Amino acid sequence: MSFCFNFDVPAQTINPDDVDGNGLQNGKKDSAATTTQDNTKPAQPVKEAKEHLPPTDSQFLLMDAVSETVTIGNLPPLHFLNETVFEKTASEREDSEKILSRTVEKRSDLIPGMYEGGLKVWECTYDLLELIEKDGETFGGKAVLDLGCGAGLLGILALRSGARHVHFQDYNSTVIEQLTVPNVILNCQEDDDIESEDDKEGRDKEKQELKDSSPPPKKRAADLSQLPLLAKCRFFSGDWSTFLALVLKTGPQPKYDIILTSETIYYTGYYPALHDTLHKLLAPDGLVYLATKSHYFGVGGGLHLFETFVEEKGIFSVDHLWDGDEGLQRHVVVLRFKRPKNT
Repeated sequence: MSFCFNFDVPAQTINPDDVDGNGLQNGKKDSAATTTQDNTKPAQPVKEAKEHLPPTDSQFLLMDAVSETVTIGNLPPLHFLNETVFEKTASEREDSEKILSRTVEKRSDLIPGMYEGGLKVWECTYDLLELIEKDGETFGGKAVLDLGCGAGLLGILALRSGARHVHFQDYNSTVIEQLTVPNVILNCQEDDDIESEDDKEGRDKEKQELKDSSPPPKKRAADLSQLPLLAKCRFFSGDWSTFLALVLKTGPQPKYDIILTSETIYYTGYYPALHDTLHKLLAPDGLVYLATKSHYFGVGGGLHLFETFVEEKGIFSVDHLWDGDEGLQRHVVVLRFKRPKNT
């Protein structure tokens, strides 16, 4: 898997003072708050949200698809389309947003207002998966939202771990249709529910074949009528503000017991919409698991500024569950509603 901090960001959206991550983390609190307030203005028009229904025939999604698998501890194996192959076949895929060709052309992992990085599986996703495995978070019977889902690994884990239903949201409709939905289908296939020793050996062989530039085995198309887990899923694209408006008007107001989100606080201009979405959709006793880096160079966001923003709002408390010390620091935090003080 490739990780790259190559952002195509309009110059006017970058605050030069935000480039030094150490300076931000060690600076005074009130100056950080000022920076947050100055930058929380959306730089781009909102993107209208819509719901995506899985295709009745998945053959065009999974025929000749090349997948890989990640297994962490005792977690169920998670299958997803190989990123390298996905990129190389971009020209063959449906893409009404034209993000596949643009990201290849610009060699960029982020084009604000057009593409928000959903085609990559970012590092912090694995941090959160490892923490879930270590702490034994259970999803049985719970309503789960994978916010900014991308490949959807977090929501897929919840789905395969007994969640009552799982909703997936990403900014781009192409990401949902060409990556998230196919990945969910891969993991819903009946023969993937139990992995034998032969399967594990095969997975190791796939990784070696990829290193040798030979394509790993291809996945067959699934018969959606045989995938009961898929009935537990809903898929949405769009800006967070329009996504929130859409789900609030489609039937009973949803409340999620768990919201999973990774690498979504890279730009402070999105904080108001993100905070409002969490506030309106989290169940009273629910938890938001957020995996993030300390700072995102070139776009200015990061955990310190987000914590400052949340503290100013006074709605959530933020607790650190894991802090990585190596390289660019990474973190996993949990948000929950503040309890009223006893009077």
